[in-house]
Amino acid sequence: MYFEQKNIFSAFVGILGTRALDSVSVYEKNRQTDLAQTRFPDLIRRGSGERPSPNDCLESKASIRPWAVQAHYNHEGWYIIWRYLIDKTMSIEAEKPVIVWRVDVVYLKSADWKYEGSGAGPGGGGRTHTFGVDKPAAKLKGKALYKRTDLTVKNGKPVPKNHK
Repeated sequence: MYFEQKNIFSAFVGILGTRALDSVSVYEKNRQTDLAQTRFPDLIRRGSGERPSPNDCLESKASIRPWAVQAHYNHEGWYIIWRYLIDKTMSIEAEKPVIVWRVDVVYLKSADWKYEGSGAGPGGGGRTHTFGVDKPAAKLKGKALYKRTDLTVKNGKPVPKNHK
């Protein structure tokens, strides 16, 4: 799927994360399909009711980038970010072309997001507008729930620690 349509692969990884958390955690997939597919949140704490507080909301995001977090909205709540890499040669792990190498969990307020406008207009296309977390490396420092110890970030990409 990644090699056919890279731009949707992160959404696919985020969906897999949502499904996994729905089956093993205190969070369940948002049963309001319209909200879950288009807005916020992907998951709500079990038993939190139809109008959960931001503290009971969890959004599942995935990114190939080591720090950036992007979303179409700037909702307050919990975020889990699955950081993955694509290893075409499967040299890091045999038979694993996709590796989740870090999982960040962070509570973000609306003020933590900055608006990133779109370049789309009558003269040409462009990416839809998004919100990005301001200073993501600082905000996510110490928020890794899981991190592979055999990888490090070098030149903006995760690489094996012994990589030259």
